[in-house]
Amino acid sequence: MLTVKITLFIALILSIVIPFAAYAVGEKNRGRYKKALALNVIGFFGILIISQIVIFTGDVSAAEAAEAASSSGLATGLGYLAAALVTGLSCIGGGIAVASAASAALGAISEDQSILGKSLIFVGLAEGVALYGLIISFMILSKL
Repeated sequence: MLTVKITLFIALILSIVIPFAAYAVGEKNRGRYKKALALNVIGFFGILIISQIVIFTGDVSAAEAAEAASSSGLATGLGYLAAALVTGLSCIGGGIAVASAASAALGAISEDQSILGKSLIFVGLAEGVALYGLIISFMILSKL
């Protein structure tokens, strides 16, 4: 168990250090961002694959113990996973929508200041997507 924690910690540190190193290489070479991005992607997925291999190479007794666990434990875990996915994906979608709506609203307001109220409504509707996801995740968590 200790090796798994150490492996996860090392993978976390490397997933933070490698993107900064790739960015520094790209900044140093100015214009070679494709190579820096490729290095970043290869490094991230390489660390991900290596950490998964290390984590899932346990002994058989651990697998038998996990199999003996009740199915309610699996349902609870999947419920938490569903709540996390709902919240995360709705916030990503809301962020994309707010980015588009807010930039368009700022451009429109700079031309005509009388449409401030209308533009704020559209930005607020875009933020509502994230709130709806949060409400759904609370509903999922209340069922667990």
